[in-house]
Amino acid sequence: MGFEDLTEFETRLFEWIRQSDFEEVPWKAARAAKAFKVSAEEVNEALAALTSKVPHNIYVHYEDGAIRISAER
Repeated sequence: MGFEDLTEFETRLFEWIRQSDFEEVPWKAARAAKAFKVSAEEVNEALAALTSKVPHNIYVHYEDGAIRISAER
């Protein structure tokens, strides 16, 4: 799988993550949901899809009590 397999929302979410600093600023699905005007569940489902569709381009880890995410093409 690759970028061509992403939905429109997954692509938009990936680019938002790529252009943001969710390594320094903790990730919050609720904040992403508000920005994209979708539910937090939809954000979490898209994030999970990204980790399986483009696993070498998105990095999710847990640090200091928060989820941290980075993405690169």
